[in-house]
Amino acid sequence: MAIEIFCRKEQKYLISNEQYNRLIEEMGNRMRSDKNGDNGKYTVTSLYFENEAKQIYFETKNKLQYRQKLRLRVYGDTDLAGTAFFEVKQKHKDVVNKRRAVIPLAEAYRYLEEGGRDGLDHFHVSNRQVLKEIDYFINYYGLQPEMIVSYDRHALHGVDDEDLRITFDFNLRCRKQDLHLEHGAYGDPFIDLNLVVLEVKVDHSVPLWLVRVLQSLDCEQRSASKFCTSTELLDGELFPMETEFENTTIGGN
Repeated sequence: MAIEIFCRKEQKYLISNEQYNRLIEEMGNRMRSDKNGDNGKYTVTSLYFENEAKQIYFETKNKLQYRQKLRLRVYGDTDLAGTAFFEVKQKHKDVVNKRRAVIPLAEAYRYLEEGGRDGLDHFHVSNRQVLKEIDYFINYYGLQPEMIVSYDRHALHGVDDEDLRITFDFNLRCRKQDLHLEHGAYGDPFIDLNLVVLEVKVDHSVPLWLVRVLQSLDCEQRSASKFCTSTELLDGELFPMETEFENTTIGGN
């Protein structure tokens, strides 16, 4: 059964392809490939939601202590009968909470078309409580489908520490037209193709060995919001892309 509730800390880095290759070498047999995809490599495609006031964007951009996003996500190529994941991602300070419900893609579209006006019991979903939270979130903010973000991911897990997860995201692209996930992962690049978004995800703190590896390769921890950067590219009226990546610290908690 797919895990439906997550609570963890996430650290983001913007690194070069060269740093990515060296990181893979340095981590060696401490990490293993994710069981999904081909040796942990697969495509992620997400439909994000927003309102006319760009409230979700500004909450994220201004780094409110408590902020949240809603997305409908699929992995790899899919069709209307395929599996999708409705997710609410909430961040409070440095802690990320993610709640998701597994739902057929066609059923997710049916919910978005009908809404919860006749109740939610007739939708085929793995977690009805999460769907209720999603329904409240959509109505509270007045959310509508806004854009699709996709990228190619290489995911790794710790061999001795199952709670340690590392992901590398490449070829990040977005689109505001054709908001159908089943039409595939395509769009306009919104980050330099020579750059990789690295995320280190832990329950408590980053292991000391990984901190040292990140420091030795000059991997700087940076803010790298895919949602904000995509919004800026597609709307062309908010903040320039360069300001999105803000220096903070290097390695570790």
